[in-house]
Amino acid sequence: MAIKKKSKLSAEFNMSSLTDIIFLLLIFFMLTSSIVAPNALNLKLPGTSQKKVTKQEVYDEVFIYKTGTFELNGKGKSLPEIEAYLLGKAGGNPKDFSFVIQPEKETPVEHVVAIMDIALRLQINGVLATAPVE
Repeated sequence: MAIKKKSKLSAEFNMSSLTDIIFLLLIFFMLTSSIVAPNALNLKLPGTSQKKVTKQEVYDEVFIYKTGTFELNGKGKSLPEIEAYLLGKAGGNPKDFSFVIQPEKETPVEHVVAIMDIALRLQINGVLATAPVE
C-alpha cells in the first residue's frame, strides 16, 4: 500500500487588496488635511529686538463691556469713532503709538477682535490687558 503525501497548502497571502485600502486611506487623509485650514489670528509673540523703545507716558485705554459697548478713555464711543481717534492720535508714526485694550470678564471674542482689527489696519500696537491697568 502506497502512502500518499498530502499536497502542501500554500501559505502565501495576497497583499494587493491591503495595499489598495492603505492607498485609499492615504489619499483620503491627504485630501481632508489640505481642506482644513487653520483659522487663527496672526499674533506676534514677545521677543528681543534691536529697535529703540519709545516711552509713552499716558496710554489710551479702550474698555470693552460684555454687552458690546466700548469706552475710550472713560467716554462711550462707537467703533468708527475709536478708529478715527486712534488714527489721528497715531499721526505719521503709528509704530511708536500704543494703546491698551481692556475687555470685561466674559466679553465675547468678536468685540475684542474688532478692536484688534482696527489696530492691525492702522499698524498700531494694541496691548491686550486682562486685568485693569493701575
